[in-house]
Amino acid sequence: MRTVVTVATLASALALTLGALPAHAQSTLDAVKSKGFVQCGVNTGLAGFSQPDSKGEWKGLDVDVCRAVAAAVFGDATKVRYTPLTAQQRFTALQSGEIDILSRNTTWTLSRDTSLGLNFAGVDYYDGQGFMVPKKLNVKSAKQLNGATICVQPGTTTELNLADYFRANNMKFKPVVIEKLEEVTNAFFSGRCDVYTTDVSGLVSTRGTRAPNPADYVILPEVISKEPLGPVVRHGDDQWFDIVKWSLFAMIDAEEMGLRSDNIDQHMGSKNPGIQRFVGESGDLGKMLGLDPKWSYNIVKQVGNYGESFDRNLKPLGFERGLNALWTKGGLMYAPPMR
Repeated sequence: MRTVVTVATLASALALTLGALPAHAQSTLDAVKSKGFVQCGVNTGLAGFSQPDSKGEWKGLDVDVCRAVAAAVFGDATKVRYTPLTAQQRFTALQSGEIDILSRNTTWTLSRDTSLGLNFAGVDYYDGQGFMVPKKLNVKSAKQLNGATICVQPGTTTELNLADYFRANNMKFKPVVIEKLEEVTNAFFSGRCDVYTTDVSGLVSTRGTRAPNPADYVILPEVISKEPLGPVVRHGDDQWFDIVKWSLFAMIDAEEMGLRSDNIDQHMGSKNPGIQRFVGESGDLGKMLGLDPKWSYNIVKQVGNYGESFDRNLKPLGFERGLNALWTKGGLMYAPPMR
């Protein structure tokens, strides 16, 4: 989901950011260490990305990014507290200092990266907007949706992308606009609308966890937008930006180097210079970030590499790596060198 940025939104964001500056005089890292945990803003419940399990423990790809930061900062991935946020709440919560990181399937855009006073710390999932329909409609392409009734959430670029796509293809549609995720999916599965549109990851997650019978629904082949999703921090604190960014990069680099939670201990004492730097046995990467030398070792040991997180959280729901495969395997997952 992506909230639409309006003039009013920008003005409000600027006021919040300016008003919050004195409170943020202390570095985010110092504030996080002082309170003893990372406060992470997450989705209210999107399976595979951020959702509490039956025991109330938060799980998901986005959650693992927050756990990675906690592992890097404290050497303990459990030192995270989660704030469930709607699309409308998420940016205000970050700007005001209510949360330290926003890790909530949020799209990296120019306006958010500049006018909202935010920094995107990389991409943890490459996505795009799509359409899901009941199989019984026998629709094979989005180009066949002229006149369809479409469920969509308001105040998002999903809504704008939808309008643009239909206008560009000289088609018409009837929107059913519902704010809350549970209500919009209930409307779709009860037959109030012919189509549900959101990011493809959201469609896969929704079909796999909310559909009465997942096999009764198909996701159409068209992907009508680019949606690079990733963690977000506030402007103005480069050290915290670096920590969050390199915590994500460490997960990606670890997969490329073959370092997993179940084998990283076997690589301690490795003669490979890159692995020596990664596990903190040589170099001063931790010092550069203001962290312990074993910060990246702790991430992999306690959270796992990117592939482990993907397989644990998304693969059971039917997700394929696709664009999110490593660059060495035809995907886009590529992290800068750790040296």
